[in-house]
Parts: sequence; structure tokens; C-alpha cells
Amino acid sequence: MKYEILTNETKAQPTVSIRIITPLNNLLAEIEKTCTLIKSYLAKLGEKPNGPNFAAYYNWDKEKLDVEIGFTLSKNITGLGSITSSIIPAGKKVSTFYTGPYKKIAPAYKALKEYMDENGFKPEVNYEFYHNSIKDVPESALLTEIVYLVE
Repeated sequence: MKYEILTNETKAQPTVSIRIITPLNNLLAEIEKTCTLIKSYLAKLGEKPNGPNFAAYYNWDKEKLDVEIGFTLSKNITGLGSITSSIIPAGKKVSTFYTGPYKKIAPAYKALKEYMDENGFKPEVNYEFYHNSIKDVPESALLTEIVYLVE
């Protein structure tokens, strides 16, 4: 499959998130639990996400995955406990979209890596934005936007 790779400059984006360490095989359950907690907190504040939920990956350790799970917002808010106010930094980003089951996403990552290598980009933090959910669509229709912050 051929992937359309996009490169763009973006402004800083306020977020609300929880950063956790989890085994990879527990990630989907953690995303669901964390998103529910954050949505509940936002509702108490009278706020709503302004985009899909995301996961920011700080490593790829299958036993101790360091991941930040959250939502983008239209403004900064105050966090509470493990729920923190954060930002997705401004800067250059390389991205693509993948449609299908999460377990088959590797070719999209490979295409991004090849593009970054060919164009001299150094990848930093990696984000996945989940534009729909297995609760709403068949696994084959899951839409994930993969974004790398790059130098």
C-alpha cells in the first residue's frame, strides 16, 4: 500500500493528558480507561476536546511502554492529580493516515521512516491520533493519523 506522507509546520496545541508506563499488550485498555477519566474531568470543567484522542509514544519498550494519552484542547486548562495540562509543541511534523487494524499498522510506520530517512528528518516524539473507535466502526475501518515531530 502507498501512503501519502505530509510535511507541515504547526502551532503549539494545548492538551490534557495522563502519562503512564504500561505493557504494550495492555495499551488499548489503558487508552480506554484514561480517555474516560479525562472526559469526565473535562465535563466537570464544562470543557470538551477539540479533536480525537491521542497517544504520544516516548519509547517502544513492549514491557514498559512510556505513553501519554489525552486530547487536544482549544485552550490551556489546569490539571488535577495525574491529569496534566500539556502541549504538543509547535514545529515541523511528518504524518500519514492508516486505515485498518492497529496490529497491522507497521507498514505505515515503515513508509514514514523511509520518508524521514530520505529527506534528512530526525524523528522525535511520535503521536497517534485515533479518529474513530472499535466501538463505532469495524476494525478494518479504524482511522489512525501517525505524526512525528521532526528536526
